[in-house]
Amino acid sequence: MFNAITNASVQLVNRYLPSPFVFSIILTLIAFAVGLAVTGQSMIAMAGHWGNGLWSLHSFAMQMALILVTGYAFASAPFIQRLLDNIASRIHSPSTAIIVSTLVGLVGSWINWGFGLIIGAIFAKSLAKKVANVDYPLLVAAAYSGFVIWHGGFSGSIPLTLSSGGDTLLTLSGNVMTEAVPLSQTIFAGYNLLIVCLLVVILPLLNRFMHPKNPTVIDPKLIKKEAYVSPRRDTPAQILDDSRIVAIVLLALALMYYISEFSSNGFNLGLNIVIGLFLFVGLLSHGTLERYYRAVNSGIGGITGIVLLFPFYGGIMGIMTGANANGISISTQVTEFFVNSASADSFPIFAFLSAGLVNVFVPSGGGQFAVQGPVMIPAGVELGVNPAVTAMAVAWGDAWTNMIQPFWALPLLGIAGLDARAIMGYCLIVLAVSGAIIMGVFWLVV
Repeated sequence: MFNAITNASVQLVNRYLPSPFVFSIILTLIAFAVGLAVTGQSMIAMAGHWGNGLWSLHSFAMQMALILVTGYAFASAPFIQRLLDNIASRIHSPSTAIIVSTLVGLVGSWINWGFGLIIGAIFAKSLAKKVANVDYPLLVAAAYSGFVIWHGGFSGSIPLTLSSGGDTLLTLSGNVMTEAVPLSQTIFAGYNLLIVCLLVVILPLLNRFMHPKNPTVIDPKLIKKEAYVSPRRDTPAQILDDSRIVAIVLLALALMYYISEFSSNGFNLGLNIVIGLFLFVGLLSHGTLERYYRAVNSGIGGITGIVLLFPFYGGIMGIMTGANANGISISTQVTEFFVNSASADSFPIFAFLSAGLVNVFVPSGGGQFAVQGPVMIPAGVELGVNPAVTAMAVAWGDAWTNMIQPFWALPLLGIAGLDARAIMGYCLIVLAVSGAIIMGVFWLVV
């Protein structure tokens, strides 16, 4: 029965899911039509909201692109590659390969979402080359399923926004949160760690049971490996480019900065701090500036989806938040529906579900918090819910429906050489199970 459900899910997605770019435009048109019906504004007014939103995520898109390329560069470091190949060479059965691929995706995404996406794709590809009769689409889907954990980890944009404090947090919380929230109340809170632990235990087993009887093995064209050609060092400029001394000086400067930063502000991991840490750790792992530059350049292709699609998702966000003269918008109506239906006990679950719905239209944790934070945080406070709990419920809802929103799978799929339709059927099953786990913890524990 389980295999039948999985096969039906895969066939459904393969038949009806369009490409991510087309998907974003379809969502734009749906949001536009709903906005006209809900807010009563004219088409010109709604087009204005859309146009204003198109360019609203530039700075955040740059941060997301940097997280991705710095994560990619670190994941492609020689010692990381050797470690992954060494692990892959010790695995011989398809079942074990699926389990380990899931664990690598989970752990990597908890550390850094860009790192998790990239290292998961690289490891899945390495496993597919060495393990006979393992289903390659499921192997990649297993690695991607680990991404569901990202917003409960170190690079989660919502908990990092809370820990950064300042005027941005005040605005995004509807003028409710005046002080920074330490990570002990978000990422390291007991309920958050429980969700993480349950997903780490259950998802690998779930993915293992989805392995088909007739696996689709990796395309031989994807196994071909290009030989690395070391650059010549004939001139002083080329020698300087590949000098470890210059890299060491830069790393020493970065170390002094972080000592100063953490001494002054404590171990407060804001989004920019995390990006910087991955940048300099990646540089350290490659050894020289030129080698690190080449690693980043190799990962630039992975940000195609961010560069092309982020403006359109910003436009959707503009439609979602575009209010009429009475302050009514799609986002306020969707959120208020859940708020009016909730109690103090059920509110985190409603926040989670509403975030999951909004994420389909606005697949950006930071962008989504800009949409929902000013409404959900004050509503939760009115019901007696800790603002940090409300924010984390929104964060998990954002991460949850990434399993059926192909936007963030683009970098991983680019490395794996697969189409989104190849993995989304499996991800649909992961969506159902992970959603039950997360809602269960918020209902029974929080």
